[in-house]
Amino acid sequence: MATKIAFVDAFANKPFAGNPAAVCLLERPGDERWMQFVAAEIGFSETAFVVRNGGEFSLRWFTPACEVELCGHATLASAHVLWQEGWLDAGREARFHTASGVLTARQMDDGIEMDFPAEPAAECDMPAGLSQALGAEPKWVGRNRMDILVELDDAATVRNLIPDMVLLKELDTRCIIATAPSDISEYDFVSRCFGPRAGISEDPVTGSAHCCLGPYWRQRLGKDDFVAYQASKRGGTVGVKVRGPRVLLSGCAVTILRGELLV
Repeated sequence: MATKIAFVDAFANKPFAGNPAAVCLLERPGDERWMQFVAAEIGFSETAFVVRNGGEFSLRWFTPACEVELCGHATLASAHVLWQEGWLDAGREARFHTASGVLTARQMDDGIEMDFPAEPAAECDMPAGLSQALGAEPKWVGRNRMDILVELDDAATVRNLIPDMVLLKELDTRCIIATAPSDISEYDFVSRCFGPRAGISEDPVTGSAHCCLGPYWRQRLGKDDFVAYQASKRGGTVGVKVRGPRVLLSGCAVTILRGELLV
């Protein structure tokens, strides 16, 4: 049986920007090896697999190299596709059962807002080789259950990073998130996200990283609501609202392809 698939640019309001994700709509759970093969074949940073679960949905995410526990842009893309394909009525909240608990998404006038767990980073000693791998000296280093977070001197340093992916891959972490205060008035902070160990040299726009960045900048800036910019080559804007143990992430999505997987 053919599987419906869509390619979606997430955290983008126009094609060929933001972060591309593939979304596969399944009538029943897929074989894990098959899902990993599909994700590797497509080659996007994330491929989402959505399965009906009554009036709700099960959701899993795979990079080209592995399954991950939390992904923002592919969840945004999945909700967008569910409404677009009629699997979910317009205006109805999307509820996803995932490895990180129940995640929700709702339509807004200016995009989609998702309710995710906060993933604050605790300050830690700098891992050996981190500054050499990044090509910059962090002013603060922390970790959460998935990633390493580093604050750098300024936004220009973040934008100009040319990390050594071979050395970064040696670090025991899903991703390394680099951040600094924004030097553009419309944004509060900027970031970039590198995940060579997960098969992603640089992720264009990383929703789950903002579950860490939001609580971090709340402590630094003394506010709860942010407009963030991920300064990758494609770039993308993420709305971030810190609400206690939860973080609300918002953005737009654009479908660029619909089709069928024949295998």
